[in-house]
This record gives sequence, structure tokens and C-alpha cells, in this order.
Amino acid sequence: MSNKPFNYPGKEIDVQWDGQLCIHIGECGRAQGDLFIGGRKPWCQPDLSSNEGVEDVVSRCPTGALTYLYHDGSRSEQAVATNTAQVTYNGPIYLRGDLTIAGAPDKAPGLNFRAALCRCGQSRNKPFCDNSHETADFKDYGAVGESGTPLETEGGKLSVTTVPDGPLLVKGNLTITAASGRMAWQGTKVALCRCGASKNKPFCDGSHKEISFKS
Repeated sequence: MSNKPFNYPGKEIDVQWDGQLCIHIGECGRAQGDLFIGGRKPWCQPDLSSNEGVEDVVSRCPTGALTYLYHDGSRSEQAVATNTAQVTYNGPIYLRGDLTIAGAPDKAPGLNFRAALCRCGQSRNKPFCDNSHETADFKDYGAVGESGTPLETEGGKLSVTTVPDGPLLVKGNLTITAASGRMAWQGTKVALCRCGASKNKPFCDGSHKEISFKS
């Protein structure tokens, strides 16, 4: 697969798709309307939707694989008001907010706002999810046991760095949501497990050292 995002041009707005980030959640293909139609060539046709419709569907993509670009630069995607980390059932963490992810490719502007972060330890595209959790038989149902410290504000910059052979370090205002949908944890600094072995998921408990995790 090419490392270059694929561009779907429209008269006023283009849609870009990065196959290296896509894990085929289906928020685009199942959306109402004719923007994305499976089996059609090209399957994405921006001119068959309003510009607002393009923005809406693209922003649903949890991985940052989809982005949009106005030809005249008049509008661009904006970060959501609340930085969130959604822990999924047997899957990745979906991060949304005003993101800066260390090592993120410049060619993927969607990662400034949305990302799917691996937590099974097996992704070949670390720190991003590539669906390896499915073949690795990763099991974690997305419960969150800790509550953290209530935030005074919920937005602002959120930075993600990776500890070599260790966890993801997230700094900034963050709300973690359990897979059940419950708002579970708030705080401004957290170490998230990405080796898959923590007994206190989604938080790191040092298990990466015990299993000799290599990132």
C-alpha cells in the first residue's frame, strides 16, 4: 500500500484518505448520503454531498485517516472542545482533541484531531492501531477503575509521547471514557499501557518491563 494519502477531488472541497491509518471502522461507508458508496469508483465523491456533509462524515473517522481540504483555504477542521480518550472493547484507544503526537507523519493532518492508539502491543504501525488486536486475541472490555482529578477546563493542547519500550505519556486536559460510555477519569497527565499486559488497563503498571516489550 502506498504511503501517500489518496485524494478524492471535488469542485470546492477534497477528501483525503490515508490507508496506513485506516482500520475500517465504517463510519464513512455507513453514513447516510452519497459521499461514500462501497463498490463505486471512485467510492468517495465530494460533489455528491454538501460541504457541511463532507465535514460531518470526515470528522466521524476515529483514526485520522480521513481529512478534508477546501481549495480556497476558507475553512479547516477544528479540535473538539473536550479532549477525550475512548477506551474500546478489545480494541484501541480513540483519542480526540487538539493533538500533538510525537512521530506522527506530516502527511496525515487528521492526526491533529483524531487518532486510534494501539494498546495490544502488536501493531506494526505503533503507536497507531492497525487491527492487530484481532489476530493477537487481545482481551480487555474497556472498564476503567480509577477516577483521577476533576478538570478545571476540558480543552487545550494535548501531547502524546512514547516511552521507548514503554507506555504512552499523555499531557494536557483529558477525559477518559470507559467502553460502556461512562466518563471514568480526568486529569492532566497519564501513562497509558501500550504493551497489552497491564493489569490496570488502560493505565500502565510497569508490566512492559516484565514481558520485555519492544516498541
